[in-house]
Amino acid sequence: MKIIIIGGGFGGLKLARLLGRKEGIEVLLIDKRNYHQFQPLFYQVATAGLDASNISFPLRKIFQNSPNLQFRLAEVKRIDAPNQKVVTNIGDFNYDQLVIATGAYTNFFNNQQVQQNAFSMKTTEEALLLRYKLIQNFEDALIAKDYDAAALQKLMNIVVVGAGPTGVEVCGALAEMRNNVLPKDYPDLDFKKMHIYLIEGSTKTLGTMSEKSTIQSRAYLEKLAVNIITETMVKSYDGDLVTLSTGKTISTKIVIWAAGITGNVPEGVDHSLLVRGNRIKVDRTNKLAGFDNIYAIGDVCYMETPLYPNGHPQVANVAINQAKNLARNLLRQLNGNKHYQDKFEYNDKGSMATVGRNLAVVDIPHPKIHFGGFVAWLVWMGLHLLLILGVKNRLQIFINWVYKYFTYDQSLRLLFRDFYKQEK
Repeated sequence: MKIIIIGGGFGGLKLARLLGRKEGIEVLLIDKRNYHQFQPLFYQVATAGLDASNISFPLRKIFQNSPNLQFRLAEVKRIDAPNQKVVTNIGDFNYDQLVIATGAYTNFFNNQQVQQNAFSMKTTEEALLLRYKLIQNFEDALIAKDYDAAALQKLMNIVVVGAGPTGVEVCGALAEMRNNVLPKDYPDLDFKKMHIYLIEGSTKTLGTMSEKSTIQSRAYLEKLAVNIITETMVKSYDGDLVTLSTGKTISTKIVIWAAGITGNVPEGVDHSLLVRGNRIKVDRTNKLAGFDNIYAIGDVCYMETPLYPNGHPQVANVAINQAKNLARNLLRQLNGNKHYQDKFEYNDKGSMATVGRNLAVVDIPHPKIHFGGFVAWLVWMGLHLLLILGVKNRLQIFINWVYKYFTYDQSLRLLFRDFYKQEK
């Protein structure tokens, strides 16, 4: 059985690891990057808390002991389903079974102006670019403070759009930088003038979590002096001025967009299979309607189940568990048991988010438990360390976190001008 997996994210990586050593199976993993990236910690890369290499792991190293797996660094152009092949920029590849695990990217809700000028954090490169922009802004602020108060304030304001886990976590990290790190780096600047705004269209922060978590997270953010504006949408951003649905404007050079994601669907997928959020509708075995050998897992797919009639949350644990279920089903097919296929259902083990030092919230659904503060913060750190690939990466992250905890500092505020200018 020749299986092609498109995408080396949480779902694609898990499926490849489960099948890469099985006899009778040839796995080809295709990704446009040669590394797996741990997306939950992008915000720490962007705020100089971690190095990009700490949360990235080479795909070829992962599969050194997987004799039945090959990796190709390529960009998928389209899926040619009638001929059972994937068309890429380096050639065509034939398959018996195809798994789409391409994840999702930032959803700007068709606002082209915002998309052109705001920053997102869905890739390591985007997180690094945001870090460089933040550092360059403060260098520019040193110049502006002597001649232009309005320009200075524009450089000192930061707007974050979306109060989900990413938005809340990046606001907390930025606030801690402002309170503990930046005044020592830039003693000539008055960081009481640095304002962090969190814009949210709904009525609360962490809207998908429990009521206690939303209340607690808001209190944590307010404790860190983050300005929270709810029930408000961003209408436009031209690179200098944010215009809100209330008519209010905020002058800023940095808008961080964390307001939603949309499925990253390859060309060749029938548009009739796409639903809200640009996700591919699949059955309970992750199979696309009308196909016997094409599947989609993770953020890019939409599955209705009794417990989740509106689709599963787009989180890593869903993708990983869908990969496990699909691996079992594919192995059954290989062994001639094509008609017995396990249906997927997601067992939610909980959700969590961190706001800052000793500040986090954790929800566990069964039994229904909520806790916050220092204990929740330790749980958050422990789980993320376990999920990171590679002992070396875990050790480096742990050392960075311990160093930051005791010194209130980070040591990765490096500005690579050539990279910054090229990306800009």
